[in-house]
Amino acid sequence: MAQPNSHPAIAVQGGPTPAAPTILGQGPARIPTGGKIRAGIKVLTRKAAEQPKAQAIYDQGVASGQSFEQIERAIAKVLPNLQTPLVPRNVPWFTVRAQDFSNPELAQQILDAHGEDRGEGRHLYRFPVVFPSDLWQTVMPHELAAWGTHDKRYWSQYAADGRVRQCMCHAPVPVDDTGRRTIRLFGGRKTVIREDNGGICEPESCQEYQQRQCNLTGRFLFFIPGIRSISAFELHTNSFYAMNAAIQKFETVSFLRGGRISGFLDRQRTPFIFTKKLMDVVHIDAQGRAVRLPQWIIDLEAPVDMTALLRDSDDTESALVQAQLATQLLQGDQAVIDADSPTPDADATPTPVAGNPPAIEAPPLRDGRPTHEQLMARVIANGILPEQYQAYADRRWGRGWKIHPNGRTLAWDELERYRNDPSGYADKIESELNLASRGRTA
Repeated sequence: MAQPNSHPAIAVQGGPTPAAPTILGQGPARIPTGGKIRAGIKVLTRKAAEQPKAQAIYDQGVASGQSFEQIERAIAKVLPNLQTPLVPRNVPWFTVRAQDFSNPELAQQILDAHGEDRGEGRHLYRFPVVFPSDLWQTVMPHELAAWGTHDKRYWSQYAADGRVRQCMCHAPVPVDDTGRRTIRLFGGRKTVIREDNGGICEPESCQEYQQRQCNLTGRFLFFIPGIRSISAFELHTNSFYAMNAAIQKFETVSFLRGGRISGFLDRQRTPFIFTKKLMDVVHIDAQGRAVRLPQWIIDLEAPVDMTALLRDSDDTESALVQAQLATQLLQGDQAVIDADSPTPDADATPTPVAGNPPAIEAPPLRDGRPTHEQLMARVIANGILPEQYQAYADRRWGRGWKIHPNGRTLAWDELERYRNDPSGYADKIESELNLASRGRTA
């Protein structure tokens, strides 16, 4: 979704806290950015390269670490008749320039730490990042936007219900009763829904979009491990492919980490990695034909053992269960004490008595997902031997089913489907195990 704000919200550990009202408004904390890493470079156009002055300004600016905007302004000052002297060029590395950082020394620190020389000088081909929020919409704000000479003219923004994509613009600056003096505004220019298109953002019917004046634009916001900065860094991109692929990576990692993408990925302090991948990108030409062109696209890697993420999730849940049991023991819960008492086989699960299942008051599911103990209590209540069910479940969902919350949810849902036919479910389990046994002996 669109994110018109310049600074996204910070995710607060332990859950959101209400923001105190202030003169500047009531809202979440904002995180500033203090440096920009670019996805490519800009070079002189063919016409500009024919001008010795333009070539000299460009070479000097690149050598001194100036931003491409600074170089372009310097060329325009000397050669005002030269329109758009610089054009983007796709390269396999990222650009890090001192003038793109509020602390210019950070640019050199990043290159020293992660730069490589692959035959074209020392460049940044890949670098580690850590994201400051668990919402991918926050760490990758993006929008459709049309820019004027000095500022943004129009941009997309979703309505409060999240369903309608609106076209926004700046409100006209109001004037006083005389009509000759503008009113001094508090808090900056106001934004309103654009009136001439009904306030609806529809690229297919938008004049600015069809004339390539309005385009998709986005940026990643992150920290780089080892680079000391209180402000985040940003990496801009206009690539739909890069942003769409990143969303898929974010959602996958979030699913495996219980909704988290912030911080290091595992206990080994593994970060995300930004790099570039050469891909065939499809675009539609003026004749409506699909044309493939090779381009270097930003690629977000998560170099982590995914099974370790599952294990970490289980460790957290197991710790919660153990803490609950410890609390009950300390409070003298006799049921827990009796269950913890030594028996001839302390690890054995009570065998159900046919026709007389134990009366078990199942605790409520946590976050809609059952624990392993809740599942086995349900199995015993249905008159199924626990070891038989374990063997069946390992075969059906894999040995990791009881570790991952979603695996336990699948098992619980199947128990629910056979809730009114426990004997039929027991027959199903027995036949599955018999089939597996015959397969092993064949």
